[in-house]
Amino acid sequence: MKVRHVRVEEGYDYWSDTYDRTPNPVVAMDARYTLDILSPEPDEQILDAGCGTGRNLKKMIAAGSQPVGIDFSTGMLNIAHRNHPEVPLARADLQQPLPLRAGCFDAALCALVGEHLDNLPLVFREAHNVLKPGGRMVFSVYHPEMAAAGIEANFERSGTEFRLGAVRHTVDDYLNTIEGAGFGDLAHHEFFGDEALIDTIPAASKYLGFPLLLVIEARKSG
Repeated sequence: MKVRHVRVEEGYDYWSDTYDRTPNPVVAMDARYTLDILSPEPDEQILDAGCGTGRNLKKMIAAGSQPVGIDFSTGMLNIAHRNHPEVPLARADLQQPLPLRAGCFDAALCALVGEHLDNLPLVFREAHNVLKPGGRMVFSVYHPEMAAAGIEANFERSGTEFRLGAVRHTVDDYLNTIEGAGFGDLAHHEFFGDEALIDTIPAASKYLGFPLLLVIEARKSG
């Protein structure tokens, strides 16, 4: 099979129409755990930073929250808009100042984009800025052991494997940078491949017992 390395934005634009149908062990683990950790509440204003196709918006809406989604991939945003036309969506790069008012969100979710971020301090400062005092952030990411093992976001199409790359950070890199951005009450969770995952995605058997997902929760003081 041919391998093609692509820029992250280009890759997600091209992947967007099949993304939700592509079996992905890390996405499956994220769907199992991360929204439960966020625990969206009725009437909360929640920022879904890196919302992709909007796969997490459905649960936020079901909880009675009022989500807003941003992403830098036009293709992914188009799918999100088709799936959730009632949700405000905007194109934005998480590694640039966000086009959002300070202190306007009760919570922020940033799910499975961390391996594409090389300016973590700016990302977490911006997340801190848009939260209300006491607001919480949940950040999930491909476990650093995945990147260390050379595993990166990828998909196949027409006999070509497209690879989107992975920036290598450690667990401590994420924790220290989040704390440095002004967050407190940090807690982190590591999730490993298990039999339930294999039941859903048999090809994930190679990940049994392997760390797949890191989820960090933190809170803005106040």
